[in-house]
Amino acid sequence: MTYISDFLFWITTGLLIPVIVILLLLFIRALLLLGTFFGQYLGMRHTVRVIEKHFDTLTVDGLPSLKEQLPTQRTSPLLVYAHRILDAKGSEQHIERLLSQFEIDYNKEIGAPALLAKLGPQLGLMGTLIPMGPALVGLSTGDIASMAYNMQVAFATTVVGLFSAGVGMITMQVKRRWFMQQRTQLEFLADLILENKGKV
Repeated sequence: MTYISDFLFWITTGLLIPVIVILLLLFIRALLLLGTFFGQYLGMRHTVRVIEKHFDTLTVDGLPSLKEQLPTQRTSPLLVYAHRILDAKGSEQHIERLLSQFEIDYNKEIGAPALLAKLGPQLGLMGTLIPMGPALVGLSTGDIASMAYNMQVAFATTVVGLFSAGVGMITMQVKRRWFMQQRTQLEFLADLILENKGKV
């Protein structure tokens, strides 16, 4: 039994460095995500104002001139797919395919935030528990310096993991709300196009 417990202790101790390295990578990824998220937020505010300005009063009769009224600079997925749906020439199959592709792009977009939200707490917990063993050994032998160092590592990994997870969770929730708003606008546009096609 002693050999088994020593073997497990050796494995868990060996995992500490990889866990810390991955946590540092997650932390860097979280900072980059915050930067890009802020830029996307500013772009979304502008896009939503432009789209709502046109869509709030949009009717079937206004569809022919809508493409010229929308911004040509496709700075957001909503504008990109709005132009693509308008270019679909009323084909129901193409429009459904574009809406499905929009959802696929969204799932790719939230891949990084979802990864941070899931891995952050798990790796943070691992980074907390692994040094606790050596810390308890140091406490039992009176090596306070070793115990203090291991506790410092444990708390630091917890904070980094929770920070990364928090960034991932917040950005994922906001992007999910953006997706629902954009999907609603695109479905509204698609319904108008198909309604117009039915009248022709």
